[in-house]
Amino acid sequence: MCGGKGTRLDAAVEKPLYEVDGTPMVDRVLDALVASGVDAVHAVVSPHAPGTREHLRERACDVIETPGEGYVTDLGVALEADRIERPVLTCVADLPLLAADAVDDVLATHAERAVDSLTVAVPAALKRALGTSVDTTTTHEGRTVAPVGLNVVGAGGTDGLVCSYDARLAVNVNRAGDAAVAERLA
Repeated sequence: MCGGKGTRLDAAVEKPLYEVDGTPMVDRVLDALVASGVDAVHAVVSPHAPGTREHLRERACDVIETPGEGYVTDLGVALEADRIERPVLTCVADLPLLAADAVDDVLATHAERAVDSLTVAVPAALKRALGTSVDTTTTHEGRTVAPVGLNVVGAGGTDGLVCSYDARLAVNVNRAGDAAVAERLA
């Protein structure tokens, strides 16, 4: 998912193209996905990120166009594409510390839990300890957790949530302060 406006980051480039340790975030995420056990990678873009669309086409990445009406709507459009079968792993482009082993852990957890869909979250306290922003939270097993933008979406049925303590998943770059943390940890 790499078609958002990125207004909170307030950068001179589109958010997915924002560089962490000299590499655009979308490339860091794409490299992690390609090195993981996922079968295929599709980049979901919108009119809000034309530079990202062209950048990904140069990388020979399968690009799915959406209207740019928001994450949920654009995800729905992408999931209706003929070339995507569920369950599907979804990932945001602003997780620059993502690594293949973390993706594989999510895929294994999804298989072990025998749930249709799986949301990955981290403790909100971990995000705060690292110095990253916390925008959305929920309660899971008595703990306040924040979704990370890495999920498995099924066709419907049982939903699950897994709380990860992997600090790499706690760094979503939404603001300049988040980018500074990502740069330090990269």
